[in-house]
Amino acid sequence: MTVAEKKPEGRPETAWERRKRLATVFGDVLPDTTSDEREPGSRESGEERGEAWLKAQVPPHHG
Repeated sequence: MTVAEKKPEGRPETAWERRKRLATVFGDVLPDTTSDEREPGSRESGEERGEAWLKAQVPPHHG
């Protein structure tokens, strides 16, 4: 039985049902906030420390 089969027709999907459905399909990879909602340079960006270091080491002529 799929999630779509459990939902009665005509009833809109609630936020928690949508999150559960997306987590079932994609896993827990969606962030709680978007980059637009966070402060610049925030550690909440999900960027790992090593990745941030690597990006900081890119020479200016490499963009």
